[in-house]
Amino acid sequence: MNREIICLNIDLLNYKESIARIMEWGENKWPGYVCFANVHMTIEAYMDKKFASQVNNASLVLSDGMPIVKALNFFYRIQQDRIAGMDIMPDLLRLAEINDLKVFFFGTTDELLSRIKVRTEKEFPNLKVVGLFSPPFDRPLNDSHYADMINSSGANLVFVALGCPKQEKWMAENSEKIKAILLGVGGAFPIYAQTAKRAPLFMRKLSMEWFFRLMQEPRRLFFRYLKTNSLFLFLLMKIKLKHIFNKQNFPNS
Repeated sequence: MNREIICLNIDLLNYKESIARIMEWGENKWPGYVCFANVHMTIEAYMDKKFASQVNNASLVLSDGMPIVKALNFFYRIQQDRIAGMDIMPDLLRLAEINDLKVFFFGTTDELLSRIKVRTEKEFPNLKVVGLFSPPFDRPLNDSHYADMINSSGANLVFVALGCPKQEKWMAENSEKIKAILLGVGGAFPIYAQTAKRAPLFMRKLSMEWFFRLMQEPRRLFFRYLKTNSLFLFLLMKIKLKHIFNKQNFPNS
């Protein structure tokens, strides 16, 4: 079951159900991909119909951002779990170690991948990390060599961090070629590598994690947040007013 928020169909699984589904697919090396939806992804999808289709065709579209969680409550009165890539990645690594699954890290930088390797070796000494690869900028991402490399590694779970919307587009275009479940966790890499700090829990609950990130990287994020957050709120109000004027109600869960 899913519900639409602006243009994305958010799957209504709770946190434990999402992990169980991903682990099942990983164990069976099922070719698919999972998107973790937040405000940025929603606005990118609103501006690009092809991208919206690529996200909506994912095996799962999960509620990463608290604004998505609150929007589900606002429109449908659904108490949805937040399923953030930053939370789910270490949980999946722990379960992969327990269940003898192989993991592959694809994307970001060599420095971050080295830090991830060091931390996984310390926290999950029996985890089978079969690949850490940062695609070079001078090579096209649609190079079939990448799919072949991942397949030959025997990976069950592939954590992808290329940034939104690049990582979602890459997963959509390559998932059928790769015998593993692809997970577009993006910002989870620097958090896990401990090169970036995560917002305190109280800020996350107040949907203010974006503000914490803005304080860390104001030059890079100010105009992006100004555009995406404002447009997200505007579109939510527009949809709500449209249904009020048309005397329509959103379906309950």
